[in-house]
Amino acid sequence: MRHLINIRLPSSLPFSLKESLWWIKVDEDGKILSLNPMSDTTPVKGEDWSGDWISPRAVDLQINGGLGLSFVDLDIQQLPKLIELLDFLWAEGVEAISPTLVSCSIKALRNSLDVFRLARQQSSSSRCKLLGAHLEGPFLSKDFKGAHDSKHICLPSLLALEERIRGFEKEITLVTLAPELPGSLEVISKLRELGIIISLGHSAADSETSNLAFKSGVSMITHIFNAMPGLHHRFPGPIGEALSHGEISLGLIADGVHVHPNIASILQKLASDQIFLVSDALAPYGLSKNQFDWDKRVLLIEEGICRLEEGTLAGTTLPLLDGCKRFARWTKQPSAAIWAATVSPRIFLQKRKNIHEFFIGQSLQKLLRWHCNFDSNSLNWNIAE
Repeated sequence: MRHLINIRLPSSLPFSLKESLWWIKVDEDGKILSLNPMSDTTPVKGEDWSGDWISPRAVDLQINGGLGLSFVDLDIQQLPKLIELLDFLWAEGVEAISPTLVSCSIKALRNSLDVFRLARQQSSSSRCKLLGAHLEGPFLSKDFKGAHDSKHICLPSLLALEERIRGFEKEITLVTLAPELPGSLEVISKLRELGIIISLGHSAADSETSNLAFKSGVSMITHIFNAMPGLHHRFPGPIGEALSHGEISLGLIADGVHVHPNIASILQKLASDQIFLVSDALAPYGLSKNQFDWDKRVLLIEEGICRLEEGTLAGTTLPLLDGCKRFARWTKQPSAAIWAATVSPRIFLQKRKNIHEFFIGQSLQKLLRWHCNFDSNSLNWNIAE
């Protein structure tokens, strides 16, 4: 039996050096038995973490590929490479991903969903898990398509939905769509019936349409500030409505380019408990390349940012936990940054969970330890064991 003392837990609340410290009881196998608040009246001796944080590993709900593998171009021959990528992600501190499929042909989408199904049969306790897929398209606004191929974008309908997900309904976690498109409310209703989360993204929705979408069951915004109307003092749009609503989760790419660090810091002050970080990583993630052939187009890569040749932002090659470090440095809120990468996406997926439930029974080998240099607001992580 071991005791770990003077530990912090991640929180979306403003950080204070005076925040509560905890001690943890660990069994002989390294599994957590209990979390308890430190108290002067019940002193505990043990391994002193000196205020470092413990957290689950990260969960990435928007990742498009890596190690040269694009999730929309999968076939059975690429299954070993997909397993290699999942092992790589585990080593990068990521416990689970929702593999993201951008707008593509029906055949390509269904092929990829089939490969994901096969990959889940090779799950391991020390390998990144494949959650249900994130379908980022094809029901998107062509005016806000970003790097999506417009030939694969279409209007939402129950028929179009069935053509894509029939037989895979239980293997899809999330669908991003533009709620202003005709037919979208019908699709939103069907997705809710299937237990699939709906996110607003690549959308021209105004305030009224956004508000209706949120009331109809849309519970998230995909890569906030990107591929949607901006926040304007006379036209709140989807961002203003999501902030006003207060319960809409906000996916944020913390690379400093998709969203300027100052805007990310303002968002953190306004809605710290709504944010979760995503990588939006593309196929060249994990490779040392400055150019990559992608979807019959060329990606130009500079300092972790991917653009099409004409300049359109396409995604990143930034590890999710590197984004977490950047977010902590910009906001000067290390605890909230850790929370946004590791706890917030879990709460988004499992609404009734308490943060303590993500620790009890878990092995320290599956958890992370974070140390902050408060002079520079720089975070570093290691395996908790």
